[in-house]
Amino acid sequence: DCVRANELCAAEPSCSSRYRTLRQCLAGRDRNTMLANKECQAALEVLQESPLYDCRCKRGMKKELQCLQIYWSIHLGLTEGEEFYEASPYEPVTSRLSDIFRLASIFSGMDPATNSKSNHCLDAAKACNLNDNCKRLRSGYISTCSKEVSATEHCSRRKCHKALRQFFDRVPSEYTYRLLFCSCKDQACAERRRQTIVPSCSYEDKEKPNCLDLRNTCRTDHLCRSRLADFHTNCQASFQSLTSCPGDNYQACLGSYAGLIGFDMTPNYVDASTTSITISPWCSCKGSGNMEEECEKFLRDFTENPCL
Repeated sequence: DCVRANELCAAEPSCSSRYRTLRQCLAGRDRNTMLANKECQAALEVLQESPLYDCRCKRGMKKELQCLQIYWSIHLGLTEGEEFYEASPYEPVTSRLSDIFRLASIFSGMDPATNSKSNHCLDAAKACNLNDNCKRLRSGYISTCSKEVSATEHCSRRKCHKALRQFFDRVPSEYTYRLLFCSCKDQACAERRRQTIVPSCSYEDKEKPNCLDLRNTCRTDHLCRSRLADFHTNCQASFQSLTSCPGDNYQACLGSYAGLIGFDMTPNYVDASTTSITISPWCSCKGSGNMEEECEKFLRDFTENPCL
């Protein structure tokens, strides 16, 4: 991981001095000015041969933020930093890891053969209540996200997001995913699913920002930027595969989707429809000007993504 790669680099004089140079190069300069500088260029070339170049991070690891800061300090120098999709800084989810999800598709519960009285979302909530860790962190985020701050501010969005991130990072996916991806046959169940993340605080706002503005805000934060890059890496619809997911690994896509919750880019179900599921971050493409096409493409990765 990048924390370890950084330690290895620090112990090696030529690597550590080049890394220091690169960090100075990146501070406050744009990429073109940096690349025109011979010293900066030389530092980049040496670092591409170092363990730092191929380092990755694990989601929820102890020093996740430190690891991601090291990753981006190298990769923002190597890439344009402004391209449409960025590569994920996280280790890929192997199918062995994704076995733990063993999650049937959300649509499978709509099979008429299954018992029409069963409410999968209610069952998921009951299962969570039987697990101490799940129950504690779920009650924690629900009370944080429902607490009124003042007459004008009905909740602290920052605290709500933090509590939601803890829930999704610290509770095993067999509980969190069941709540988030439970399948529904009626509106009451679908509305319960939509309310999983307390949307009035964590998701909705007075007005919808432009999606590209939201993406730019997200990219100024190492964690949010990383989760968004991970979502694109794992969910970018690929028509070469059976499931329309990269490497047919839809579990990795659902995992990346869950990883976006608790950030400015938090996605959610847009309504309680049981027949057509639409998912979107809280944003629109109004006022995109000449960026309209790019904005629509970005939004479609959520709203019309066969992999997701």
